[in-house]
Amino acid sequence: MPNEYQPLLTNDNHHMNNHHATDNPDLYQLPNPRNRINFKTSLKNAFTSSSLNVLLIFIPFGIISALFNMSDTTIFLCNFIGIIPLAKLLGYSTEELSLRTSETVGGLLNSTFGNAVELIIGVMALKNGLIDVVQSSMVGSLLSNLLLVLGMCFFCGGIKYKYQTFNSTSSNTSASLLVMTIFMVVLPVAFNHEDMDKEDDHSRVLQFSRYTSVIMLIMYSLYLLFQLKTHARYFKSNNNTNQIFIRSNSMEYESLSQQRRNEEEGRQEAEPENPEEATLSLSFAITLLFVVTVVISICAEFLVDSIEGISQNWNLSPSFVGLILLPIVGNAAEHVTAITVALKNKMDLAIGVALGSSMQVSLMVIPFLVITGWVIGVDLSLVFNLFETVIIFVSVLIVNQLINDGKSNWLEGAMLLSAYSIIAIAYWLI
Repeated sequence: MPNEYQPLLTNDNHHMNNHHATDNPDLYQLPNPRNRINFKTSLKNAFTSSSLNVLLIFIPFGIISALFNMSDTTIFLCNFIGIIPLAKLLGYSTEELSLRTSETVGGLLNSTFGNAVELIIGVMALKNGLIDVVQSSMVGSLLSNLLLVLGMCFFCGGIKYKYQTFNSTSSNTSASLLVMTIFMVVLPVAFNHEDMDKEDDHSRVLQFSRYTSVIMLIMYSLYLLFQLKTHARYFKSNNNTNQIFIRSNSMEYESLSQQRRNEEEGRQEAEPENPEEATLSLSFAITLLFVVTVVISICAEFLVDSIEGISQNWNLSPSFVGLILLPIVGNAAEHVTAITVALKNKMDLAIGVALGSSMQVSLMVIPFLVITGWVIGVDLSLVFNLFETVIIFVSVLIVNQLINDGKSNWLEGAMLLSAYSIIAIAYWLI
């Protein structure tokens, strides 16, 4: 019986295959897609990548409406609609970069550039003294990624596939770090309660929040080192074979293939998909990523300036605007990208975008805004109200429970979407 690791070709067969290989050089040398994608082709592919690109016309309208001091409703709606296709382009360019690197790096890039919107919105609101809006938007961004984006991934992907699997090692690491969010949110509230009877209690709470934020930023930097350098191979996945290799105690264990999993769990076997090819050149994808981020930043600034007018005109509380409306705008990139890749059964990238963005909000965006307020003289602390604290605590626990098994289905997505809907109703009635 031949060894499965030894070549099965005899000398004659080897000679025959070499003869055919020389007749068909493409069999052993594939063309490099980067060499045949020029600027014109990349530009065409970018603008024809989605039907949502027709909404790009709202971008100049949004800028003009702000420059000519039109109504706050007009400014908000035009810039809100204009950000939607920009978010799609942002996700498209990120996915192109992930094809050239890895899904881990792709998810990290998408969540980083997606959260640039939250950072800009938060800084602009801090300058305007809208502390309540900033705190609500921070909580809203976290909940939007944890419940809405991840829920849509599970639900939409579960409609197309009976079960979807993902790398539980990387997702559990992200989930564990999200528990730090509970620590960061609950502890300042408890500290504030203990410090209420002391003099100059507000100053003590601010100092505690700022020092905690510094530690959280250090923790986030260590996570990046862990993910991209020291333990990078644990975050890698192979979508073509759906096999994950984990080394433990100096031994290697190979997980069951997707076909065997389908047989054991009674799932329908999905047909193999052709590997995707890049449609943008590397330089064009990077340029598009930065240009879209800048334009989103401009539109986001105009959105912030129209918040107070929107609250009055639509009879909405600033908390609802900050916790529901602004995160939808800020997380539009994550929404579009995560759902798109989930429908393609790229759940590692979808999880990386949703959980990665949530983790960046809790460990990077929130601490960064607190320190930014410290620098510009705005007293922003980590003390949230009791309702927001309970919401964050319960949401993190639900997500941790659902991703433990490394599998997802549409019912789990419906659970997360239902939880987000209940929270939105609560803030609508406040």
